[in-house]
Amino acid sequence: MQGRWRRVVRTPLGLTATVLVVAVVALAVLGPMLWGSGAGAVDTDAILARPSARHWAGTDNLGRDILLRVLVASRLSVLLALLATVISVVAGLLLGSAPFVLGRRTGRLVAAGVNTAVAFPGLLLALFFAVVFGVGATGAVLAIGLAGAPAFARLTQTLVAGVAARDYVAAARAMGIGRFRILVRHVLPNIAEPLVVNATIGAGTALLSFAGLSFLGLGVQSPSYDWGRLLYEGIGTIYVNAPAALAPGAAVLLAGLAFNLFGESVAKGLGVPVAGGLRGMGPVRAGSASGPERTGRGEDAGDRSPEVVLDVRDLEVTISGPSGPVRPVRGVSFDVRRGEAVGIVGESGSGKSMTALAVTRLLADQGRVDASRLEFLGNDLLAPDTTARRRTLGTTLAMVFQDPMTAFNPTRRIGAQLAEVATRHQGMSRREAMARAVDRLTAVRIPDADRRARQYPHEFSGGMRQRAMIGMGLMGAPALIVADEPTTALDVTVQQQVLDLLAEIRDADDVALILISHDVTVVGEVCDRILVMYAGRIVEDLPAADLATAARHPYTRALVDAVPDMNTDLAEPLATIPGRPVDPADVPAGCAYADRCPLADARCAAEDPPLAADPFGPGDPSGVADPSGLGDPAGHDPAGSPRHRVACWHAGEPLPARPEDRNIDDLVESP
Repeated sequence: MQGRWRRVVRTPLGLTATVLVVAVVALAVLGPMLWGSGAGAVDTDAILARPSARHWAGTDNLGRDILLRVLVASRLSVLLALLATVISVVAGLLLGSAPFVLGRRTGRLVAAGVNTAVAFPGLLLALFFAVVFGVGATGAVLAIGLAGAPAFARLTQTLVAGVAARDYVAAARAMGIGRFRILVRHVLPNIAEPLVVNATIGAGTALLSFAGLSFLGLGVQSPSYDWGRLLYEGIGTIYVNAPAALAPGAAVLLAGLAFNLFGESVAKGLGVPVAGGLRGMGPVRAGSASGPERTGRGEDAGDRSPEVVLDVRDLEVTISGPSGPVRPVRGVSFDVRRGEAVGIVGESGSGKSMTALAVTRLLADQGRVDASRLEFLGNDLLAPDTTARRRTLGTTLAMVFQDPMTAFNPTRRIGAQLAEVATRHQGMSRREAMARAVDRLTAVRIPDADRRARQYPHEFSGGMRQRAMIGMGLMGAPALIVADEPTTALDVTVQQQVLDLLAEIRDADDVALILISHDVTVVGEVCDRILVMYAGRIVEDLPAADLATAARHPYTRALVDAVPDMNTDLAEPLATIPGRPVDPADVPAGCAYADRCPLADARCAAEDPPLAADPFGPGDPSGVADPSGLGDPAGHDPAGSPRHRVACWHAGEPLPARPEDRNIDDLVESP
């Protein structure tokens, strides 16, 4: 950080701006002390004197030295401009942070008000507020400050929204930390640089605006005086004594230029975007969901196994799109039992991560979550939020995100971020929490954990950051770990280490695991059960042991075939899945996979197959299918053994040898 600031000062522009700002601040501090008595001395013998060796800028109508008054006025001019800037920054922070803290609905109202205010020119707002608060220095400070607040609020809102989408913010929310604490500890420190830079530029703008109000007679009133007031008094004699007006005007210009140039040079040196200075999906709720996986099973708590950690039924996610609501998750039902590892696979856009974010309550502000049942350890995740439930989620649910680069707050030490869980939810002191953090880092095999806990995230490698993220989840006593592609961007050796670590934690503490991945080979090795998703639905639910040899859905078999192995014929082209995944905003009627499926016929294009127990699958030797398709949402029989479920009208039928052998005419009804 110090090196970056040195680069700012070393540039010609940065050095010049820094010197000017230091000079202006020094003049504001020392001016009244050095020349205060001389500036107030009345000399009736030298009234309206022209510039001379004694009075470089002449005198006013009381014989007072104009240049000395300009130097002394620097304190009041700079002080009032800084006060107005502080008001703009504070009001802008409050308004810009409101959507994040208050939630989507109330935040929308605040954002609408800010957007309306930004549409008006800043000077017009300043004049309006000046009339409201009255003539004088106090009214002018409030007017300039509030006039600059909307632009600063818009900037803050944009920056907060960008940081709020980072994984470390989502991790803090998953731990049950309140919105205001997340804002103060995780969001604001990461947007401080652009805010400071824009506030610096805004100070120059506020100084110019304040001088303008005083020049119009709405600002500082006699006998006090600032540069704008001196400009107002000198403009009447500009044809007799031009320096009387030019001296305060030059002071305003140089000071405003100093602040603006300094802000611009800092922005360029730090790589911070400048937003022009100071000028300028619904809450989670319960509900009925329609979909092919709906069942008539009762909702009493007594019909669930005590081994069920997560119970999801008819889960739907709806987000706002440019052309209307979009459903990236459509009627998903499954459960996860204690000690069980469930893998979720599918192409990008299939709804895997959306499902994980929905069940971990991380979509509250981005979309609407509907389900006939969504429970974790018996707690209804669709009920209104409470402190007790946040504590439960913070200590029993762990989330491991796919990008280790954004998994931690870059402005806080690793140990402090882990310790926050213990101090927030377990009542530990800071020393006890830090000791627990070091212990958890040791548990995830980070060497020299005591020293590493005092380091920042950028000092960790990608694999170490991912292990530290797992360690954060182990700060409590997790019953479920949700790992969303935890091996992304890691080399194969580190990938294996992370997967081995998750397996060890699951075996040691009987922790349930949801592993989301594009790699069917990985989930096949790590998980007990696999859910295959396509276009927001589960199209197949099968034991991991059956993935390579007994998959029934054409999409599942295509995913498996697309992964080369040691027996792949190098002389043949690699297997691919023809076509492109379905756009969640434009899901066709019937089976969403029909356009890419070599077995599709007219029925597939017209009717969406339900996710039902496969009567010929390896998990149902009786050959009798559950007519509802979901006697148990996870496909378990009463004894708890896995059952094979598939959503396909042609499940298990042999695929053509070549994709081009597909009969496209089968998709069209014959006359």
